[in-house]
Amino acid sequence: MDMSLPLPKYHQIYLILREQLQEGRFDRDGVPGEHHLADQFGVGRITIRKSLEMLVADGLIMRRPGLGTWPLRQARHAGDGKTPEDSRETAHLNGLLGNIVTMGLRTRVNVIDSSVVHATDAVAKALSLEAGSLVHKSIRVRSAQAGPISHITTHVPAGLAPISRKALERKPLLVLLEEAGVELGASTQTIRARLADAVIARHLDVAVGSALLCVTRLVRDSQERPVQLLQGLYRPDRYQYQLQLSRVGDVDAKVSVSEDLTVQTS
Repeated sequence: MDMSLPLPKYHQIYLILREQLQEGRFDRDGVPGEHHLADQFGVGRITIRKSLEMLVADGLIMRRPGLGTWPLRQARHAGDGKTPEDSRETAHLNGLLGNIVTMGLRTRVNVIDSSVVHATDAVAKALSLEAGSLVHKSIRVRSAQAGPISHITTHVPAGLAPISRKALERKPLLVLLEEAGVELGASTQTIRARLADAVIARHLDVAVGSALLCVTRLVRDSQERPVQLLQGLYRPDRYQYQLQLSRVGDVDAKVSVSEDLTVQTS
């Protein structure tokens, strides 16, 4: 764990275990017990129990006395019967958004703008607001050790959460929304190609005209109300988007930052 992160220990452990679950780390032997995890992370059992309760609420694990703790998709092998369909869908949704939050915690951010503005017609339509409604607009450049990764512009309905430049420097926007009581639900994402203009090229340290990944993501709450519109431009040599498809139609997604690829700025 990184003690400098502005998140409680139980939440950091929750994020770490969730990522390990998505990697299939515990598919064979199940999730270690509370004592083992407490020793591993150097915390008390109460902290571990709270982390595991969050994973249960996400539909990622199932805990049964005498059977241990298992990834939900492995629960049938642990003798627990059929996995509910809605739990599996919840796990996938939280997995993607949670993975995005985890990536945000592992990278640095430079907040270029944080202000309340009147929504353009396009932004108002996407967020189901009246034209000209107040929204919080933020522009951030996120970087890894190798250099800049993305230039991100987000719009959030004004008053939905206490968002400031200082808060954005410390925490991902999705975390700020959750802390304000927003229950995140589904998200819709579109990925296409776009060429870097002079402003974006300077922020991402690429040549003007370089090909970028253009991501538009609309996040809704549990009541299907739009709560965030994200428009991001990503360097394809440092950003990866992976989809896992199954024969029965399940979709799981994951984003990651590439640290070992050669930086190309020509």
